Amino acid sequence: MEEVTGAQLVAEALKSQKVEFMFGIVGVPIIEVAMAAQAAGIRYVGMRNEQAACYAASAVGYLTGRPAACLVVSGPGLIHALGGMANANMNCWPLVVIGGSSDRNQETAGAFQEFPQVEACRLYSKFSARPSSLEAIPSVIEKAVRTSMYGRPGSCYVDIAGDMVNAKVSRSNVRDVSCCPPPPVSLADGTAIKEAVSVLRAAERPLVIVGKGAAYGRAEEALKELVEVCGLPFLPTPMGKGVLPDNHPNCVAAARSRALLQADVVILLGARLNWILHFGLPPRFDPHVKVIQVDLCAEEMGNNVRPAAALLGDISATVSQLLEFVRKDGWTFPSNAAWWSTLREKMAANAKMTKALALQSAVPMNYYTVFHHISQLLPQDCIIVSEGANTMDIGRTMLHNYLPRHRLDAGTFGTMGVGLGFAIAAAAVDSSQGKGQRVVCVEGDSAFGFSGMEVETMCRYNLPVIIIVVNNNGIYSGMDAETWSEMSKMGDLTTVAPPVTLLPDARYDEVMSAFGGRGFLVRTAEELREALQLSLSDRERPSLLNVLIDPSSDRKQQEFPWLTRSNL
Repeated sequence: MEEVTGAQLVAEALKSQKVEFMFGIVGVPIIEVAMAAQAAGIRYVGMRNEQAACYAASAVGYLTGRPAACLVVSGPGLIHALGGMANANMNCWPLVVIGGSSDRNQETAGAFQEFPQVEACRLYSKFSARPSSLEAIPSVIEKAVRTSMYGRPGSCYVDIAGDMVNAKVSRSNVRDVSCCPPPPVSLADGTAIKEAVSVLRAAERPLVIVGKGAAYGRAEEALKELVEVCGLPFLPTPMGKGVLPDNHPNCVAAARSRALLQADVVILLGARLNWILHFGLPPRFDPHVKVIQVDLCAEEMGNNVRPAAALLGDISATVSQLLEFVRKDGWTFPSNAAWWSTLREKMAANAKMTKALALQSAVPMNYYTVFHHISQLLPQDCIIVSEGANTMDIGRTMLHNYLPRHRLDAGTFGTMGVGLGFAIAAAAVDSSQGKGQRVVCVEGDSAFGFSGMEVETMCRYNLPVIIIVVNNNGIYSGMDAETWSEMSKMGDLTTVAPPVTLLPDARYDEVMSAFGGRGFLVRTAEELREALQLSLSDRERPSLLNVLIDPSSDRKQQEFPWLTRSNL
């Protein structure tokens, strides 16, 4: 009978579970696993850092609903990937990490890169295990894939001992394991639906909050119908943008603080009342706000604020249940309500302030000017990846999304360094689907530094990602070259340079050019528009626009700080 290796069994099991992508860095003992994955028809993308590889694999899980694999070597390689596993778990994205480990007969003896990998990964994943034998590999892989998707999605880890990779077993001794189906769809309790509709009908200032859980749950059609049938204002969270288009007439993102502060009833769809939504507590929320919470995770119900109605179930199916009850009596929130007037007034005022900043012609440019010109040129179907402090926060308000799952950012964990991995994942998925959508990665200069070498990965695989580095010479803020030069004369820079500063006017564009991509140094609005238009027209190679802005540029004055330090 035919014999198969452990590497072949891992690859074939992943393929049978419809895992289409693998990201990683090869080395002892898992080189053969990557080769077997390619032979099985899995797309393998070799990265430059395991953390970025893990970020990329997790983003595929979010974009497609099916996990990708992240392949890492033992010890340090697996440890580097833990950041990506933690990020996937916090964002509730399916992910399967395959880690090579020390040979079984060398355990506890001080083997090469020996580390308690299965035990360590239990802190960062839903499931962590090592197959007990070659024959058990398909079953363990199936459980990891299934567990990553079912319930609240998250990361899972499968450990493959080095001596198992090239060991062989008769194929007849390996049990065939079929592909696990998509997660089962659950409906909310009927009584809870009635309670929710009753609370909604009594609202004077209702607000729908759309989280990335609604995007992941493919709830866009049902949600659009609910918002339009009921005439409800909605506010997307950062990665909830695009579930309904940002230019939808019911979108009140431009009045975010006002909407959160004054809403008396909130329908929370696939979002959590954590730091991103200021815990649902004063001073950002009305102390008497009533929350209708829709989530597929029972443990999430009542976190920080006890819901007036808790709807446990699939978001798309639950929203359809709400619609069915609302349609019975034709209830609609009046379009001439005072609440709508309040929101529209605030939106207009904020838009006027933002426009004034955006139309400034000074050089170096500010954030608002940069995003104003970028927003005019980006195609509506592009996927926007964003990270950084002001770069991400201001870009979230000015770069619109029109389609679901077309924005990826630092997410629930507030993780910096995810941008280039996410962009590689989005470009790889788009390439496999043949949609031809552009991937635009908008980075702060500090954020770019976390995984900047991944531009070589983009060039190697001809992924036409457009990276825009909004370069203010620092973390939060920096200093110009002249000030830096004067400060350098004051003594040892390790003692006099502010911790937030980076090298002024660093040539990130030349990093891209060094690997064969296109690099542009941008100082003016005209140069920005020209470089972005050229980049959008080139579908053969990646581009990087190094946009130098005023180091002192900042966000416009906020009614509340983004990170609310509420006393819980």
